[in-house]
Amino acid sequence: MKPIIYQLFPRLFTNTCTTCVPNGTIEQNGVGKMNKINNKVLKSIKDLGVTHVWYTGVIEHATKTDYSAYGIIPDNPHVVKGNAGSPYAIKDYYDIDPDIAEDVPNRMKEFEELVKRTHDNGMKVIIDFVPNHVARQYHSDVKPQGIEDFGVGDNPNMMFAPNNNFYYITRQVFSPHFDLGSGKDAYFEFPAKATGNDCFSAFPSVNDWYETVKLNYGVDYGNGSRHFDPIPDTWFKMVNILRFWASKGIDAFRCDMVFMVPVEFWGWAIPLVKEKYPHIKFIAEIYDVNIYRDYIYNGHFDYLYDKVSLYDTLRGVQCCNISAASITNCWQTVDGINDNMLNFLENHDEQRFASEQYAGNAHIVSPSLVVCSTISRAPMMIYQGQELGEKAADAEGFSGLDGRTTIFDYWSIPTVNRWYNNGKCDGKLLTEEELKLRNLYKHILTMCNKEKAISDGEFFDLMYVNYNNINPHRHYTYLRHFEDETLLIAVNFGDEAADIDINIPAHAFDYLKIMQGDYNGKELLSGEKGKFKLSSSTPFHTEIEPFSAVIWKLTPRKTKKS
Repeated sequence: MKPIIYQLFPRLFTNTCTTCVPNGTIEQNGVGKMNKINNKVLKSIKDLGVTHVWYTGVIEHATKTDYSAYGIIPDNPHVVKGNAGSPYAIKDYYDIDPDIAEDVPNRMKEFEELVKRTHDNGMKVIIDFVPNHVARQYHSDVKPQGIEDFGVGDNPNMMFAPNNNFYYITRQVFSPHFDLGSGKDAYFEFPAKATGNDCFSAFPSVNDWYETVKLNYGVDYGNGSRHFDPIPDTWFKMVNILRFWASKGIDAFRCDMVFMVPVEFWGWAIPLVKEKYPHIKFIAEIYDVNIYRDYIYNGHFDYLYDKVSLYDTLRGVQCCNISAASITNCWQTVDGINDNMLNFLENHDEQRFASEQYAGNAHIVSPSLVVCSTISRAPMMIYQGQELGEKAADAEGFSGLDGRTTIFDYWSIPTVNRWYNNGKCDGKLLTEEELKLRNLYKHILTMCNKEKAISDGEFFDLMYVNYNNINPHRHYTYLRHFEDETLLIAVNFGDEAADIDINIPAHAFDYLKIMQGDYNGKELLSGEKGKFKLSSSTPFHTEIEPFSAVIWKLTPRKTKKS
């Protein structure tokens, strides 16, 4: 199975408010709930070809909303981003965010029921694991017996000590370059703690991750020394958290900013989790191709974000006049670990494809979507509303007008809201163009596991023999092959129709064990059929519409017996 992941933010996903105001409170703008992600919703997601749902922001994080009536200590609003707060400023690793529960005291039960519903609908569950930092005011109200909070037992007089959970800026008050309030409502921290984005200063800016505190895994950033024997206290606390959530029946962790945590920790922790939960997969958010292999082979990750290779290249081809031929460099960069990549065009950190800051038009996505989803056996991920052409055209509050869907504010997603239609999920409020786009995503994502050549087959890049007969600046072409079925895939990033002849070298026939001869062909996106001769001496002819793609499925033509 080729994993097809749907990233879903419960706080936003089923929020039906249509009158959201910038910087609105939960009372003004509303909030989505786990219970609203019911069987009908899940069936519709599954219908897209999805195999895994990544529930983003389910663990309790800092917020300006007061839940003290439920025994949850309030957060100081001066160290919370937005009214809703960042889902990556975890304030209790052992709890579910109260925002997304209909019955706050039973929020964990609601999460467990969501996991079960997702499984019952034939999909697996991914949640975030945020290892590098915690909320400024971390405190667990529901931690298991025998578990201590982070920072308990720390020596705050030491900038670094191997068993401290935090890094301290000794003899300094936390004094960022923005207001921390006054009087009884002021935020006060002494000594200051290092900020999550490796700001080892008492004076972070508003652009730093000031709402978070960096965790100490035994690396002394003062002199670069590493202290992993004996095993640091933070390691034990983190593996306990991983095991806790694994026991809830989830299937994978999407691990935040893994390269900010030493690979030695992952190499120790992941096998410990898999000892008892061998099915659990680990997905790494990572942005340095030079350490990809280290985090696979030594860190034991199953999948890595391929942001800085394939994502950046596809965006460059789409927006920055980069040649489509440069896609070849992407698979060459990860050659041998291709199956360990996680491919995507959108996620909560990136600008929406349809936004003015990216492509500006959801309906020219075909070439990027086809390449991203069919170039390898690796997982493919889409983000809530991507399949509907969400533009993220709102200035929601803290997030601002940046082409991204906010993760800091109470808001609803216009396209998702209309698709959801108060739980009907019937598409009746969607435009004809939105329905057409959703069907395109469904067709391509479903194809990823329907066609064995995509989910299990080999890959062969055809560009090196086609630079002179196609436009390598706007066109890209390759083969996928499994058993007796071959897919010839060609994409057109250009705004003009292409009428092209594609050379298939003898080496491709030998490498993929394809017979030269007569073939029946079906173009999997349009349904067009044809008869073809596959030969190293005869180019394969096809036409491609502007901003489009063709996926020709070729099967040997059987000859009649005399």
